[in-house]
Amino acid sequence: MTQVPSFNRSLLHPRYWLTWFGIGLLYLLVLLPYPILYRLGTGLGRISMHFLKRRVTITQRNLELCFPEMPRAERDALVAKNFESVGMGLFETGMAWFWPNWRIERWSTVSGLEHIKNAQANHQGVLLIGLHFLTLELGARIFGIHTPGIGVYRPHDNKLIDWLQTWGRMRSNKSMLDRKDVKGMVRALKQGELMWYAPDHDYGPRSSVFAPFFAVEKAATTTGSYMLVRMGKSAIIPFTPRRLPEGKGYELLIQPAIENFPLDNEFKAAACMNKVIEKEILLAPDQYMWLHRRFKTRPEGEASLY
Repeated sequence: MTQVPSFNRSLLHPRYWLTWFGIGLLYLLVLLPYPILYRLGTGLGRISMHFLKRRVTITQRNLELCFPEMPRAERDALVAKNFESVGMGLFETGMAWFWPNWRIERWSTVSGLEHIKNAQANHQGVLLIGLHFLTLELGARIFGIHTPGIGVYRPHDNKLIDWLQTWGRMRSNKSMLDRKDVKGMVRALKQGELMWYAPDHDYGPRSSVFAPFFAVEKAATTTGSYMLVRMGKSAIIPFTPRRLPEGKGYELLIQPAIENFPLDNEFKAAACMNKVIEKEILLAPDQYMWLHRRFKTRPEGEASLY
């Protein structure tokens, strides 16, 4: 497990100076009042559409694949709102890393903590299904303030960013686990820990099955959820950090534990988890990370969807 990282002087090397400048600028910006951050973030997101045209195209294609019956005008409006969330996601990352607890609590509410307590009363570990919403960094910080747990992550290639994100995430959580450390994840669940896990992205053909996801009949879906729940004997509790409109703050929605999760078949488990993911996405579809190529992995012999 990764604990609070110590600072290494090698991070002051000139190769990191530009990164340090960006970090410093982000730190100064998130000192601004939240209503101003909201206007800046959404405005930045709209402007970014002119420079992130490939990501705009991917977002449009994902929405077309998932919601083929949605009118084009409605999809275009959703794309624009989604990129407002992309801009906000940058500031929300800074808020998650740099804001003190009191400021986080001032701008957020939490519902459903009783579902966590119920699972803990049964002496179960909890697999927290936290999706790739653009609010995910802030959502993890809000969750950790109220109920600290263990985060699962992929180490960043930039050592300075890796140090900073680990430090920021450890401000309100117990520890971090590399997503490749399956044994550590199972051990944590068996010990009754809360562990954040994101099964919603396309992680490639290895350890995946093709299961329905919205209107896409064959979406590469990780079998990790099936393995972790089966081996860790844990409860499964989804949660969604949702940004409120007009700069009113955030609400963290913790759902009841998933019942009757299939543990006899990888495909059934993946299909069930995708239904859970769909339900959570629909709570805030404009705030989901649609710019990821969710359907990049195809069954052998099938053409790319992009």
